[in-house]
Amino acid sequence: MANQAFVPNFRTPANNVPFPQLLRPKEPSLFESLGQNIKDALFPEKLPPLKLTSRPVAVRDIWERKDRKRSAGTSLAIHSAVIAALIVGSIWGGKKVQQMKKDSVTLVAPDVSEYMPMTKPGPTMGGGGGGGDVSKIQAPKGHLPKVALTPQITPPAIVIKNDNPKLTAEPTIMAPTNIKLPDNNMPVVGNPMTKVVGPASNGTGVGGGIGEGGGGGLGVGTGRGLGPGQGMGFGGGVYKVGGGIGAPKPISTPDPEYSEEARKAKYQGVVVLWLIVDQNGNPKQIKVERPLGMGLDQKAIEAVRKWKFEPATKDGQPVAVQINVEVNFRLY
Repeated sequence: MANQAFVPNFRTPANNVPFPQLLRPKEPSLFESLGQNIKDALFPEKLPPLKLTSRPVAVRDIWERKDRKRSAGTSLAIHSAVIAALIVGSIWGGKKVQQMKKDSVTLVAPDVSEYMPMTKPGPTMGGGGGGGDVSKIQAPKGHLPKVALTPQITPPAIVIKNDNPKLTAEPTIMAPTNIKLPDNNMPVVGNPMTKVVGPASNGTGVGGGIGEGGGGGLGVGTGRGLGPGQGMGFGGGVYKVGGGIGAPKPISTPDPEYSEEARKAKYQGVVVLWLIVDQNGNPKQIKVERPLGMGLDQKAIEAVRKWKFEPATKDGQPVAVQINVEVNFRLY
């Protein structure tokens, strides 16, 4: 039984009918095909007439002539509108960006003081002077006497009271010689800063010198210098520490007393005072720079009035200077 194959029998024994070939139609033979072609050529088959059911539809001719001027005008209008829109958008957008930048950016100048080259400070201005002999009339206008920083021996004068002194010395005022002082070309000594023109007079001040102040100088100040101010020199006011001006040194500084109000409240702090130390080392014109309250400001002023200083110096000479001092109030 092995190695046997089953072969189907497509013909039944009852009727000897061939099985239809469904997979492939029967092809005509060569002679059959040749005969059919000759028959179709000699006797063509007559077909019924063709009936048309469609209708023609009018269509646009692709080669028809168009209005070129109208097309060109339309195209130009469209392009112009697009270009105008771009320009307007650019301008508006630029303004918007600039406005935002202006509102959001703040320029701050950096501090370059630490990087600036050091320069030599100029001459220090400050001080002043004045004088007079309690005359009834003001000192008249005139030129400056000799200016020097050496100790003054003879103060300036317009009216000489002693024509034959035992010790003669040229009258001077004390001020830096490298500072340009106001002066004129008048023939006699006087006050170059006044507008008074009149008879000879040393002025209404005191202590010798010329002017309405005091101290042997010239002008309305107090000291041996020129003009408003104190001590010596010129420029008004008093000198400040620095630029060749040595600071005054405290010699005696008694402690301040506590006010009863501050003691009961156990109040502590620091009072800052502004004052002038004159050429004799005495505190003058004391003012409160930073108050503390509860009666301690007045107690600080009362204490500093009793202080004693070694005066400040300029070129070896004592001068008046303005300083700040701190007065401490502590409960121990």
